[in-house]
Amino acid sequence: MREYRRSVPAPTALGSDFIGVPEGAPLAIDVRLESVSEGVLVTGTVTATVHGECGRCLDPVTDELVVDVIELFAYPNSATEKSTSEDEIHRVDGDYLDIEPMVRDTVVLGLPWTPLCRPDCAGLCPTCGQRLDALPVGHAHEMIDSRWAALAVLTQAPTDERLSNPTEE
Repeated sequence: MREYRRSVPAPTALGSDFIGVPEGAPLAIDVRLESVSEGVLVTGTVTATVHGECGRCLDPVTDELVVDVIELFAYPNSATEKSTSEDEIHRVDGDYLDIEPMVRDTVVLGLPWTPLCRPDCAGLCPTCGQRLDALPVGHAHEMIDSRWAALAVLTQAPTDERLSNPTEE
């Protein structure tokens, strides 16, 4: 068994459109490599600072992501290697373990689906686009249902002088 602690720069495209680890940002990798009958078992954690935007209000979001990693790297000619296809499990290549794909998959899958600046973020007003948290309580826009729009004309003051004074003719 061996333990490794490393800080490595993040590869490109480590995230989604909303949130991710910037390229070159430090990834703290703390792993334990254990020899087991079928290969090398890698367990540990990956820690990174993620940056993105809130899924409700689009404000910047910065958070620390800590994800657990558990992966088996199969020895050549082991029963696991023989019973799995090439892309189902990682392989030991001589004395080398390439953990980058494992780290990439674990970090990307550990990112939140909808990052939030805070749990109670109200988002944006769908009509005016302003942050609802910054607007007064009860903020609303008068909207007329398009099916009733023709009747709204009847509630407006008449603009024609003849209509406003029907007795003069």
